[in-house]
Amino acid sequence: MNKLARRYDFDWLKVLATLAVFIFHCLRFFDLDPWHVKNNELNAIATVLVEVLLQWIMPLFFLLSGVSIYFALQFRTAGQFLRERCLRLLIPLLFGIFILSPPQVYLERLSNPQHGVAPWSEGQFSGSFWEFIPYYFQGWYLFGGNFAWMGIHLWYLLVLFLFSLLLLPLFLIFKHGKGQWFIELLAIALEKPGAIFLLGLPIAILESGLDPTTFGVRAAGGWNFFTYLILLLCGYLIVVDRRIEEVVHQHFIPALAIAGVTTPILLEPFRHLLFGGGLTYASVGYTLVILLRSFNSWCWMIVFLSLGRQFLSFSHAALQYMSKATLPFYMLHQPIILIIGYLIAEWHIGALPKFIFLSLNAFVVIMLIYEFFVRRIRLFCVCFGLKPTH
Repeated sequence: MNKLARRYDFDWLKVLATLAVFIFHCLRFFDLDPWHVKNNELNAIATVLVEVLLQWIMPLFFLLSGVSIYFALQFRTAGQFLRERCLRLLIPLLFGIFILSPPQVYLERLSNPQHGVAPWSEGQFSGSFWEFIPYYFQGWYLFGGNFAWMGIHLWYLLVLFLFSLLLLPLFLIFKHGKGQWFIELLAIALEKPGAIFLLGLPIAILESGLDPTTFGVRAAGGWNFFTYLILLLCGYLIVVDRRIEEVVHQHFIPALAIAGVTTPILLEPFRHLLFGGGLTYASVGYTLVILLRSFNSWCWMIVFLSLGRQFLSFSHAALQYMSKATLPFYMLHQPIILIIGYLIAEWHIGALPKFIFLSLNAFVVIMLIYEFFVRRIRLFCVCFGLKPTH
């Protein structure tokens, strides 16, 4: 297979992962855990679906990001790659911090006023959005303040940018052939039956070994940042040598079986039954759950990569349109969901009809903004990480 050939399966997976994170955040409006804005009626089924999606959404994003870095470096110098990272990640992040994040923080403060800083009137912010703007720059978000330095849901862009800088020297070593000995040894080792599952071991060690209240924070997508770094590197390594990718696809059936059996065990009712409630860091039950969760997620990565190559290795006009729209869609989806969610939060129509209303209307609004503003106005193209069209 030509390493420079367009891999449409990865493009499709990126599109489907973006749609999955859209559904995920629509569900967050209804689940039982805290979020920026919540519905007046919470739903246990939404909580279960959120748990399932947390197992693979952000791991898949970072795995595919590693794949994208490999192909991007095949026809870019280090300088060109860094410029592309700035245009594709840093500028959209800054746009998100100063334009897309203030409405989200404002709605969160209206819904959860105790989490922010002054001024509050009788426990609730009393001003308009424009009156809130000066207070947006008071304090750091996540540390009692309002300024969303990581862009709220756009933390992914920040982390990916930093990881790209951190790992670039290593990727350049591989690109120039100086690390070929390592790739050769890795490919030979992973060709042994079942060895591909060992790539989940670093994730399991990191997730179980790091205290989630300190160094192993799981606030971002359900996993700690070191796990995302490992997944980014795994995505690169999987496509750097065809033998490694072949091994991944050869283990589709056992990976699907393991993922299918272990996913229900990780859901709250079954987890509580098997391991008890209130699992504390470093306890036997906690360690077993985290180990199982880590290998479960890695099995899902194998499953999605295999399904993608088997069924999605084709081009289509819809793919060309949607692939270009993924980053703007990702940037826009959460602000739109929160705005619509806040407006309909007190409707008494039931969780399922409201979820359908929220997801359909949010999707339409996002696509209308993308079609008539983002892709047609040069300034917006730049702000959303797109190459301006002529």
